[in-house]
Amino acid sequence: MIEVKRKERESPESLIRRFSRRIQQSGVLMRARKVRFRQEEKSKTEMRAGAMYKVKVRKVVNKLKKMGKFDDQNFKNVKKKLIK
Repeated sequence: MIEVKRKERESPESLIRRFSRRIQQSGVLMRARKVRFRQEEKSKTEMRAGAMYKVKVRKVVNKLKKMGKFDDQNFKNVKKKLIK
């Protein structure tokens, strides 16, 4: 925890400036940003499931394209069916 005490006859602006400088030097902001935007790694099973889902979708899309029935509405329907 960073603590900054006000000196005698110090203006509030300089106190805030000194505090923000101490925060930047300590690295607290960098750690907070790293934690905030950190993405957890997927497990092997999740990665495999995602890859298999993509393969299934591609297979159905290619089939629809060959039949000439591929459009946005059919694509959404295919995705809904495969999720279940």
